[in-house]
Amino acid sequence: MPRSERSPLLLAGLLATAGVAHFATPRPFDATIPPALPGTPRAWTYASGAAELALAAGLALPRTRKAAALATAAFFVGVFPAHVKMAADWRHRPAPQKAAAFGRLPLQVPLVLWARGVARNAEGRS
Repeated sequence: MPRSERSPLLLAGLLATAGVAHFATPRPFDATIPPALPGTPRAWTYASGAAELALAAGLALPRTRKAAALATAAFFVGVFPAHVKMAADWRHRPAPQKAAAFGRLPLQVPLVLWARGVARNAEGRS
């Protein structure tokens, strides 16, 4: 299978895994929800998990891949504040945990670019 065909499926797998994790172990995700958001952290955890599962399904299907990939890029931008909150909350934790929390921040850029690349490669295919 060529890389251009594997890439959307790998991204879908990443999102599906994260989505399932939001339901299987919601507590760590609850802690990343910015308090300024309305509603409960658990509702946001479940909503973001459901969004990740829906995006994964959209990426897996060629007919919906472009739209899902663009929505995935927007999703990665949208969840960035949760990663910032986590990094701020973990700033006094041991060095490995702090490094993981702060290391997640720049990783959002390649994820956004990956999703945009999947959208670009899906153009003209349906």
